[in-house]
Amino acid sequence: MNQRIIRRALLSVSDKSGLIDLARGLQSFGVELISTGGTAKTLADAGLAVRDIAEVTGFPEILDGRVKTLHPKIHGGLLAVRDNPQHAATIAAQGIQPIDLVVCNLYPFEQTVAKPGSTHEEIVENIDIGGPSMVRSAAKNYHDVAVVTSPEQYPGLLEELRQNNGALTLATRERLAAAAFARTADYDRAIGAYFWGRAENERPPEKEEGSFPNWLGLYFTRKMTLRYGENPHQPAAFYSQPWITHPCVATAEPLHGKELSYNNILDLDSAFNLVREFAEPAAVVIKHNNPCGAAVGATLEEAFRKAYEGDPLSAYGGVLAFNREVDEATAMQITEPKRFIECLIAPGFSDAAFWWGFSP
Repeated sequence: MNQRIIRRALLSVSDKSGLIDLARGLQSFGVELISTGGTAKTLADAGLAVRDIAEVTGFPEILDGRVKTLHPKIHGGLLAVRDNPQHAATIAAQGIQPIDLVVCNLYPFEQTVAKPGSTHEEIVENIDIGGPSMVRSAAKNYHDVAVVTSPEQYPGLLEELRQNNGALTLATRERLAAAAFARTADYDRAIGAYFWGRAENERPPEKEEGSFPNWLGLYFTRKMTLRYGENPHQPAAFYSQPWITHPCVATAEPLHGKELSYNNILDLDSAFNLVREFAEPAAVVIKHNNPCGAAVGATLEEAFRKAYEGDPLSAYGGVLAFNREVDEATAMQITEPKRFIECLIAPGFSDAAFWWGFSP
């Protein structure tokens, strides 16, 4: 059959954004809700009828929650092929009920790695085991089971259930399975990259050929979609390694203005790397990845003035970088008439400088 009616759903999420609305929507179609730990509590506190996972498995959560869904009554309910008579007989004999939908986003491993001050022990505890297992079981059996791995998918899921009287199409289930496998692959790549990084740091200086991995993977997450690529007709996005926390373009926080382009990112990176070479207050002007001014001064205002005067014509429409918080005096210099600066990057901006530069 193309469509499958959703009768029973298992919800186990770390990110609880949109969870209550989703659960209420599912219950409006008569879907039975099964849940775990904190997710079950959140649902119950909202007045929703929910079965705790231990009631389904007949086994309590153990090892501080490390084991709760790793049970045949869960994975049997996910992996049983509905049109297979032997599968149907097996789960009936074992008292296993089919599960038609899994809603599961994983422990925040990547966010924990990227969070300053996270310990190795905290990072390890945020490696999800049961979640990816459920996600993969549901995705493998997409002919019968749907799997949702992100709150962004909730509205589309509920809309299709409304259109199909509580059912999802095979095309939707397969598309959700593809997203689920991509998510678990990304998750495992992030974990592998983290541990490879630790192993590399602990490796002795004398490296033999056999000490290098056979496969080297790069792991990046999308930070932003760019206004355009190297040329205006090219779409582009900016990706960064999620565990990078040191000051750089990848960790910079956009404060004002339109979306950046590829050339903006390139110039900002060059300018910031150059200005960090100086211990004194310094300013750098970059245009098309070439320095057209760099200077130090007793104050940031003086450094900017010297850097800009190095080549005022080329500086028009360029990128500025500073190695100190931008103060009001410097901001007043930057915004003088007939000066146009595309982007600024600095360790910070005083309130007065920000107001001067960006207020209407």
